[in-house]
Amino acid sequence: MKHLSVLLFLLFLTSLTYAQQGSLKGAVTNKDRRPVQFANIAIKELRTGTTADQQGLFNIKNVTPGTYDIKITMVGYQPVMLRKTIVAGQATLLNISLEEDLSKLNEVVVTGVSRATAVRKNPIPIAVIGKREMNMNVNNNIIDAIIKGVPGVSAVTTGPNISKPFIRGLGYNRVLTLFDGVRQEGQQWGDEHGIEIDQYGISRAEVVKGPASLTYGSDALAGVINMIPDIPEPTPGKLQGSFLTDYHSNNGMIGSSLGLAYGSNDWKYVVRATAKAAHNYQNKVDGYVYGTAFREYNLTALARVDKSWGHSQFGATLYDNTQEIPDGSRDSLTRKFTKQVKEDDDIKNRPLVPEGDLRSYAINPLHQHIQHYRVYNHTKWNVGAGDINAMLGAQQSIRREYNHPEMPLQPGLYVMLNTLNYDVRYNFPVMNGLETTVGVNGMYQSNKSKNGTDFPIPDYNLFDIGGFFFAKKSFGKVDVSGGIRYDSRSIRWNDFYVGPNKQNGFEQHVLLPDTAGAHLQFPEFSHRYTGISGSVGATWNISERILVKANIARGYRAPNITEIGSNGLDPGAHIVYLGNRGFKPEFSLQEDIGIQAWLPDADISVELFNNNIENYIYQAKLYDNTGNPVVIVPGNATYSYQQSAARLYGAEVSVNLHPRGIKWLTMNNSIAYTQGRNGNKELIRTHGEEARYIPFIPPTHIRSELKATTQRNHGVFSKTYVRVEADVIADQPHFYGVDDTETFTAGYTLFNAGAGTSIVNKKGKTICEVFLQLDNVWNVAYQANMNRLKYFEYYSSSPNGRLGIYNMGRNFSAKVIVPF
Repeated sequence: MKHLSVLLFLLFLTSLTYAQQGSLKGAVTNKDRRPVQFANIAIKELRTGTTADQQGLFNIKNVTPGTYDIKITMVGYQPVMLRKTIVAGQATLLNISLEEDLSKLNEVVVTGVSRATAVRKNPIPIAVIGKREMNMNVNNNIIDAIIKGVPGVSAVTTGPNISKPFIRGLGYNRVLTLFDGVRQEGQQWGDEHGIEIDQYGISRAEVVKGPASLTYGSDALAGVINMIPDIPEPTPGKLQGSFLTDYHSNNGMIGSSLGLAYGSNDWKYVVRATAKAAHNYQNKVDGYVYGTAFREYNLTALARVDKSWGHSQFGATLYDNTQEIPDGSRDSLTRKFTKQVKEDDDIKNRPLVPEGDLRSYAINPLHQHIQHYRVYNHTKWNVGAGDINAMLGAQQSIRREYNHPEMPLQPGLYVMLNTLNYDVRYNFPVMNGLETTVGVNGMYQSNKSKNGTDFPIPDYNLFDIGGFFFAKKSFGKVDVSGGIRYDSRSIRWNDFYVGPNKQNGFEQHVLLPDTAGAHLQFPEFSHRYTGISGSVGATWNISERILVKANIARGYRAPNITEIGSNGLDPGAHIVYLGNRGFKPEFSLQEDIGIQAWLPDADISVELFNNNIENYIYQAKLYDNTGNPVVIVPGNATYSYQQSAARLYGAEVSVNLHPRGIKWLTMNNSIAYTQGRNGNKELIRTHGEEARYIPFIPPTHIRSELKATTQRNHGVFSKTYVRVEADVIADQPHFYGVDDTETFTAGYTLFNAGAGTSIVNKKGKTICEVFLQLDNVWNVAYQANMNRLKYFEYYSSSPNGRLGIYNMGRNFSAKVIVPF
């Protein structure tokens, strides 16, 4: 009985204590009175807080009475600090309206870090581009959308739908592209291989400019582009979505995309289907450029569950692209394009392309067909104050290139690449402000040739594994982070024989033991590449809005399959590649320093970099001892890979003005400068200035945009803007000119104009968004130095004095997005 009395007394005291507690509840909205989902509300003195729900509502219970500072934060909004008194036994109401933070001061990223981190605290240069910004530009593919918004990022292009990203002068396998954190694998070694991702299904892109080998291993030596899918927050129990339609006048591109989202209890489901089609693009020099039409289909399905133990997200994507293969052949006098109709013809004596074919959406027989399938899962488990994050993904890339006009159903290249990706990392509990992470990730890969006639690379197997340790801590106003990693990559292939195919007259892969009459194209090979990488850097927060960053990173990249194993024709590239088995891994040492200021009237960013690379690998045209180009396959150039030291250095400067006195006006300005020097002293002694630089270095690029945006609704129109833009591209006299691998490229200036608006109903609900854009207003004829079509030429001179193929001319785009 005595024990029962004590228990009842304790229960009474407990209930009395809770009765003496108060609570804080309310709603978080924006200036349009719409809910701000998942805003953070924190009571600093009590080290407690909560997160607003999907309706922007929050409730912090059992708060000890008193007067406290309440901080409300959310990505993309200016933080708010309020002082409130909590009264015992009462609910204190707090309704907050947040203002948008156009400076992106507190933007959070997940790429290149161990856990979500504010951009300002990360010493590595990172840029973010959002969906609305991408929608404002004319884009034929997702990479074009990114390079228009991030200084220092460029692309090697082969027509309007193939863009390979370069970061500060480095590309191919040195730039790691991710979809939702899963590395993209799809024979990206090829010049004409694009990125197999739906451009309309991306909500934002995060770009790491510099070595990210610490957290990703090989192939992130130049940086990372992480494309994050659009996962809206649906109202529970209600089907929501949006429909997008896009039209481009220059190549008649028509794009449509339907996205659906549904939420039920703890689950969210997202499905998106996209279709695009275009005929040949045009410019005032070449007219319609034959061989540049394309057709593309995408399907994406995502499901996510959030529980008290963590969350899990499942994803599946399907990509199907039929892309024509331009070869640049044309009549020597009229400069009209010609087409191949015979297998072994005279490339300078082909029939003209009929006018109707130039504007047809039908894909011509000489094309490539790319299919890419991907399934993956991300799961996070909360383990005490720490958490475990795991990713497992499987993808298959199938590439067929049809280059036989008399046998259009016979692919020249037919390869199937299967990849299994894995990533496991543990975030330790934070101790005294120190955040630490350990992880292991990598992939298993297998490439097989199918029923093709050309075999530029062998069948191979690859296994990649790497482990890393990462840590970060703040010391007053200085945020320090860094870590170390060890990688191992094993690659091997067996003897690969090629012999005659009596059924079609071409060649075929011949399997052991029946190799009579065949030749050994790829002798067996087995090698293991290893590397140690790491980084250390610091951010000094001089004030809340001014900071200085410095970082030094060692990058690592193992040679890719074409660099060490290629020995044959890639039909889509019109190049015979010759690799070198003796290549060593690339190692880079890059130093970055930057100053960023988010001032009341301007955002200023200055980033400087210096990158020294050991064993840099690049392509060069192959010539014989007499000075004549080596021709292994008629009508196709022959390239041999080289290896030497290299140095890249440069800067990106951005000055974005948003004067408080003229809130409707912004002016964004940027300049990107990159130099790439060849360290092959013997080559420089032999060829002089022609060998001083490395290939594919982007010229100095200046972009300036003036934009006016309405500050309030005008009838049914909301967020209406008008913008004009100038793109100034300087001459590129610094090129790899040995054996005419590259040539001088003249500079040019392009003017663009655009306008857009949201159309809303009387309740303020968006009916649709409209984006209009006119690129290359004056229809300037130009050749970008990183456009491969510039070198598609079979004559030494032409009647109009212009050689090679020019970039796209004037192009009007109209895009409409209808949410429902």
